[in-house]
Amino acid sequence: MEPLGEAIRDELRRAGAETRAADDVAAAWPEAVGEEIARNAWPMRTQADGTLLVHVRDSIWGFELTQRAREISERLPGAPPLRFVPGPLPEPSPARAAPAPVEPTPEQEREATDLAAAIGDGNLRESVAKAIKAALARRPDDRSV
Repeated sequence: MEPLGEAIRDELRRAGAETRAADDVAAAWPEAVGEEIARNAWPMRTQADGTLLVHVRDSIWGFELTQRAREISERLPGAPPLRFVPGPLPEPSPARAAPAPVEPTPEQEREATDLAAAIGDGNLRESVAKAIKAALARRPDDRSV
């Protein structure tokens, strides 16, 4: 399956629209929605009324993103209306692949341990510290909308 670029350009050409708009939407999508959403939802084509049809992994993703449609649309060039439907997604390309996990620094590990220290249950304290380490280690550009 081809990524958004060609499919949306074909549709825009068919509708008489400029292909630059399709390129702008295709380029803006991952940044507008974040990596996690981009892995689970991808714009596929425009409808005759200008609505951008977005395929989602399943109906749960469709429901969640429908609730955020206005917010997402405002981040895209031209702020097109969005419609989310379950459908096939393009294969991940190297540009869309999940980033490698980042290991926490020693300072982040100490901070996580300090933040979880007040938890009495040892197993829970360890789990919370692990979650805090992972959150602290995440790069700012690896956060979704």
